[in-house]
Amino acid sequence: PLQTDPQPTLIPTKDEGPVASPLLSRGVRAALSEAGVGWVDETGAAEIAAGSVVVSRSGRPPKPKERTQRWTPAILGVAEALLCGTDATASSAMAATGLSIGSCVKALRFLNDRGLIEADAARGRNSGRRVGNNRLLLEAYAAAAAAVAPGLALELGTTWRDPVAGMAKVGRAWDELGVPWACTGAIAASVMAPLLTTVGTAEAYVGAKTIAALERTAVDVGLRPVEGGRLTLRPFPTRVTLLLVRNIDELTVAPWPRVFVDLLRVGVRGEEAAEHLSDVVNAR
Repeated sequence: PLQTDPQPTLIPTKDEGPVASPLLSRGVRAALSEAGVGWVDETGAAEIAAGSVVVSRSGRPPKPKERTQRWTPAILGVAEALLCGTDATASSAMAATGLSIGSCVKALRFLNDRGLIEADAARGRNSGRRVGNNRLLLEAYAAAAAAVAPGLALELGTTWRDPVAGMAKVGRAWDELGVPWACTGAIAASVMAPLLTTVGTAEAYVGAKTIAALERTAVDVGLRPVEGGRLTLRPFPTRVTLLLVRNIDELTVAPWPRVFVDLLRVGVRGEEAAEHLSDVVNAR
């Protein structure tokens, strides 16, 4: 009879027949051979004795799983959290992002493989990862986030004299309706790290994933789509961006790394405001 065992802990006797397993370690193979027990595993390796004839094959070990080679929403989310001050550990990243422990481990490994986080030692007390160079991580994150920026956007007409006050009023209406939202770009930077003397337009993320949903979100607070309008709505780029929002004065704002990325799209003035935002945040 063929005995199936994931990894036998007790070596059977010769009379109990061959052992089959998904994968047998070298030590178990050697012990089975010494006991005169045939064996086979799913790599194709086998050793079967029939009288004086011994048939043996080395098999082929399974290929290791390939590591992620591109930025994913989960990796962007973990990088965003690290830039906001979260410790570079799987447990801290999971608590901050709401991602699974497996996703956080993979994201940290991805960042570590690219030198964006580091550890003082491979093992032991000093093996905990940390962000060694915030600027390096920010630049890598910004490039990746810009490359996968959501394409959906809806421009809305407003009659605001003060975009910050107008945005705060609309935000309160969304809060009452239970609609998640957060300012980004210049209007968010104006309360996080003021630099620009005037803010003429506003951008906001909302909890809507389609153009139709964006339109409903706008109409529900009395806004109408207008080409070239002063308020632009976009879906939240990742789940983590939504979890990392915070309140400043009367505005809910996106996490500063995401605001940094959105400022870079504005042009020269946006680049200046983005650098100023980074300087202010990292000086705290």
